Amino acid sequence: MEATAAKPPLHGLTFSRATVANRAFAAIYTCAVLALLYQHALTVLNSTTFLSFSLFLTFLFADLLLGFMWATGQCFRMQLVHCHVFPENLLKVTREEDFPAMDVFICTADPDKEPPMSVVNTALSVMAYDYPAEKLSVYVSDDGGSALTLFAFVEAAKFGSHWLPFCRRNKVVERCPEAYFRSYRSNETKKIKVMYESMKERVENVVYSEKFTDDYITNEQERQAFNKWTQGFTRQEHPTVIQVLLEIGKDRDVTGQSMPNLIYVSRQKSKTSPHHFKAGAQNALLRVSAVLTNAPIILTLDCDMYSNDPQTPYSMLCYLFDTTMTPELGYVQFPQRFCGLNKNDIYACELRRVYLINSAGLNGLAGPNHVGTGCFFSRRVFFGGPSSFVSPEIPELRPDHVVKMPIQAQSILAMAHQVADCKYEDQTNWGSKMGFRYGSLVEDFYTGYRLQCEGWRSVFCHPNRPAFLGNAPITLNDALNQIKRCSVGLLEVGISKYSPLTFGVRAMGPIMGHCYANYAFWPIWSIPLTMYAFLPQLALVNGLSIFLKIELLTNRLGIAKNGFNLTSKVLDGEQSKRYDQGTFEFEVESPMFVPLSTAAIVNLISFFGGLVGVFRGGDFDGLFVQIFVAGFVVVNCWPIYEAMVLRTDKGRMPTKTILISTFLAWALYSAASHIDPTPRPLEDTHPSHMTQPSQATQPSQAPHLPQSTDSTQPPSNETEFNQKVLAEIPESLQTTEVRDKIFHKVFGEDGHGYCKTYGAGVPRSAVYGQSSYLSHASSFSTLNEITRQVREATQEIEQRLSIEIEQWLSSEIE
Repeated sequence: MEATAAKPPLHGLTFSRATVANRAFAAIYTCAVLALLYQHALTVLNSTTFLSFSLFLTFLFADLLLGFMWATGQCFRMQLVHCHVFPENLLKVTREEDFPAMDVFICTADPDKEPPMSVVNTALSVMAYDYPAEKLSVYVSDDGGSALTLFAFVEAAKFGSHWLPFCRRNKVVERCPEAYFRSYRSNETKKIKVMYESMKERVENVVYSEKFTDDYITNEQERQAFNKWTQGFTRQEHPTVIQVLLEIGKDRDVTGQSMPNLIYVSRQKSKTSPHHFKAGAQNALLRVSAVLTNAPIILTLDCDMYSNDPQTPYSMLCYLFDTTMTPELGYVQFPQRFCGLNKNDIYACELRRVYLINSAGLNGLAGPNHVGTGCFFSRRVFFGGPSSFVSPEIPELRPDHVVKMPIQAQSILAMAHQVADCKYEDQTNWGSKMGFRYGSLVEDFYTGYRLQCEGWRSVFCHPNRPAFLGNAPITLNDALNQIKRCSVGLLEVGISKYSPLTFGVRAMGPIMGHCYANYAFWPIWSIPLTMYAFLPQLALVNGLSIFLKIELLTNRLGIAKNGFNLTSKVLDGEQSKRYDQGTFEFEVESPMFVPLSTAAIVNLISFFGGLVGVFRGGDFDGLFVQIFVAGFVVVNCWPIYEAMVLRTDKGRMPTKTILISTFLAWALYSAASHIDPTPRPLEDTHPSHMTQPSQATQPSQAPHLPQSTDSTQPPSNETEFNQKVLAEIPESLQTTEVRDKIFHKVFGEDGHGYCKTYGAGVPRSAVYGQSSYLSHASSFSTLNEITRQVREATQEIEQRLSIEIEQWLSSEIE
């Protein structure tokens, strides 16, 4: 029998050699973190004042949060793998005729913040895939219900009949028209570029004027479509609009080849029914597409995330045609990448750790989380787990349903309108057990998390050429709004009954559960960061040391109500220029700028105030860490200082924000200045060896010993001794023998005053003994108490010696 030829591989993976090193590092670093937390706990327990107790408890809490986030972050590095695909082998294993049909979902919601031409470019880039056109359907969800968006796609359908054959004929790789025309020029390119610019001008004119005349409508079908926008049609209240713009087999390009389906959908909206933002729009698309085409593969894209590689579906199919993975393979996630980032990525929008590093770590476990775009789903995943199918209400929505009628058949369109109704989901499992899940503003993260809890696996596919490219925010306000929405949505998951720390750990295991916990609780980074941005600096302004001294460190080391806010994708010329130059944008009067500016001002004052204090003789060792932290913040806040003082362009910090931040900084400084830094003991306790003066040795009973005017302040060095103790002894009797005798009796026989004094340059061991150790943090709150006790003991010695001194002096005179 002849051996069957082995099929070429479609994908493979390699384990990272850094995995062992990562695990060793995590083990060692864990010991260091635990030691630090233990030291913090001891410091809190040894605090003797309410102020010090509160302060150190705050820092213990902050470091516990930092430790938690670090520990959960290490879970991503426990099983690093790198996956590879071989799309060139795909046609050696199967035929194009066997490719599954694919539905593409593109969601938009606001033509003002998401320009229709950007959405059009995304749609045209995927319509031009190297994929059988008869198996491709593109659905555009317009949740804003805008006639402007529909008009843009009417124009795009006409231009697409020229663009798709142009891409095939010239083997164009960058099939987003806007991106292609920025890079390539030729005689043929000029011709089609003129067509594109003409379409773009018509669309932008209509969007700018927010209306269009009959001159733009070319046939009766278009007129009927636009007639649906009546007087009462608003973004929040309107009926379902489903418009088939291109139909497979019916509409053809200029070369005679069939065009893919292009379908505009705007689900019904009502103020009396919840719409669940993007997740609700995607579920409406799931049902409408099931009725019209019901493709087994679904690609979800953001409206500005265009295709950058026409063979991206081939990479996805490399996993889909692997029969060993298919039963539990829920989705294939491509990384979210951005074009147009400036060289320093000043707003940190690339998020390499989230989209690349962490995803590679999850690939060695159950697979990456869903990031909202660039994801190929199996339609089956939206109807229960691999072994627990959840049946929809009608058979036409089942993932195995076969559509036998054309998409423009009256019965088909009627049913599509029915399932897009705003009340269709009432009393159903949509959003809870079926479809994209409701309950969080970050529906992508929550849906991927719930799918993996049900038993589905995913794959992270990261080809050398980015599969998709999108636009990143170019203003700080947009970036912060995006972070705010994500933070709220992630916390909604973290504190829900499906929290990764409880439900996730049980469903997916401890490592995957803690990976998702790292995402879900990511917003709590703001708590320790805020504490470290203000508390050490306010203490520094008052000259208080709250960290270990440099001397101690070196000794130990041996040298110690929310809504869904859209991010604007509109590109302003001046803003784009400043962004390309790496200049931060503060033009908007946003309340989110106030804490940033306040922290910048407080840290600046603290930094220079700390330096001045040190130059005036302050404790540099004790204040060094606080000065360093404040200096680090000052350096990183330079763009804020620049925007507040130096810049004159429109992107400078608004005057109102500067005034509010300055007032808040002044208020914090004033409040901190009124806190009495002098420690007051929680309990008036004394060590057993520190006895109180007896009645027999009270100052009133010391008959002739010279006393200082302030009995609570005994002499602490030889100079003070000369001024206080010898002041009342006749000069003729102040011989060297007499002076040394009295000095040694009072201060100890070492002759240097180290036994019972505590001041600058005096070692702790001289006062407390070698076996007793006083932590730095504890000493901050107990120094005054210890000094008081030492002084009391010194007074007792003085009183006891007074009689001896008087008797000795009397005998010498006689």
